[in-house]
Order: sequence, then structure tokens, then C-alpha cells
Amino acid sequence: METDRIIQGDCLGELPKLPDESVDVIFADPPYNMQLKNPLYRPNNTRVAGVDDGWDKFSSFMEYDSFCVSWLRECRRVLKPTGTIWVIGSYHNIFRVGNIMLNLGFWILNDVTWHKANPMPNFMGTRFTNATETLLWCAKSADCKKYTFNYEVMKRYNGGKQMTSVWRIKLCTGEERLKGNDGKRAHSTQKPEELLKRVILSSSRQGDIILDPFFGTGTTGAVAKKLNRRYIGIEKERDYVTLACARIGSITESDIFPEAGWV
Repeated sequence: METDRIIQGDCLGELPKLPDESVDVIFADPPYNMQLKNPLYRPNNTRVAGVDDGWDKFSSFMEYDSFCVSWLRECRRVLKPTGTIWVIGSYHNIFRVGNIMLNLGFWILNDVTWHKANPMPNFMGTRFTNATETLLWCAKSADCKKYTFNYEVMKRYNGGKQMTSVWRIKLCTGEERLKGNDGKRAHSTQKPEELLKRVILSSSRQGDIILDPFFGTGTTGAVAKKLNRRYIGIEKERDYVTLACARIGSITESDIFPEAGWV
């Protein structure tokens, strides 16, 4: 199977083209279905750049659930018995996604909390500041016991201490944040490389195939390359594909993470 490539297309149409039990790790950052009804403004009346992209809009929970069943069923088919899947989401969708995953036969190994070190404030003061997202780390089934977990590697990465399921990591900002031609952020939910580094380093080995069905601007592929893993990305938005190709193509040997040689 050809790897280190980006497939432009909808994951519902492209996932069925991949062979059964062909990938080692899946990282999925699906639409959150945030159900935003109105624009969000700061107290000074400036508009907050929220997630208002067309790809995040669904007509109902039923439509969203059906979408998730379709792509998750295909992900389970292409995942090796020794592989694992990571799905990240917010409180808007992760509980629905988790229920669907269990119904499809996945087995939850951990729920990892991404504790954002620099979360967006709750400008109106009507709720707690939302400072977390959840990653569900799952095996293909309860019977799949021989999945990869690099316990000692993650302990070493954590300064000799057992790594917990709470990861304090900053949002993707500064030079890491990709910009469009207008100088504004290119993708509303770009994830920090540090988050993907922990995901890939903990659950794969050099040469493994990492699949991302919602590739976006290519964080998964960039980190996979820097850790000497192979990747397959699926992304339907042409602008994102263009940015991801340029981003990954610019990675040189000097950009390889030293941790790539650990496992």
C-alpha cells in the first residue's frame, strides 16, 4: 500500500478504498458539530474567531451520528488487530462518539485529557472556561491484547515518571500556527505538534503506518515524518491539502525528533 501521501477526498468515499487491516494507528480529529447558533463576541464587541466552518455543520444529531458510524466502521475495518485508534473531541461530540465506538466493538483503553495551558477565556462569564479536550484511545476490540504501548518510552519522555492521562499542552499558536494568504489562521482547529508527538510516540514504532481521515493542515503527517513513521492523510478541502503538502515537504533531516530513535 502506498504511504506518505495525502488523498484529496471525503473520508466516507476514500476509506473504503483502503485494504482491510492495513494501518497501525489512526488519529482522528473529526468535526465537533458545535451547533453554534450565533456569532460570539468579546466584551469590547470584537468578534471571536470560533469554529464556524461549513465542514462542522450538521442538520441534526441524527445526521452527525450517522456520519460518525460510517467513518468509524471503516476505520475499524482498516485497523490491524495490533493497532489502536485515537479520537479527539470536545464536550460537544466526544460522548456521542464514545458511545458509537463502543457499539461498533472498539475497546476503550484510556481517555486522555488534553489540559490546555492557554485556553480561550469565557468572555461573557456565563460558564467555566473550557480548558480541556478528550482523546479516546481504543483497541479494535476487547480481544485485541497485543496493541503497541511504549510504556518505558513515555516514562523516559516524562522525565522518568509514569506518564498520566492528563497532558498539559499549549494551544497551537505563534509560528507553528499555519496562516492563509490573508494572514489569518488557515484552520480553525489545528492541533499542536506536541499533542500528536505523544500520540504517535506512545502507540507506534518506526515504520508503522499512521492514518488520519481528517488530515486538515497535516499535523499528523508532519509529526509522523519527524518520528520516522509513515502516514496516509485523507482531506477533502483543497486549500488544506495544499498547505499540508508544503508543510510536510519542507521537513528536512534536521527536523527529525531525537525521540524517533527511541522505538
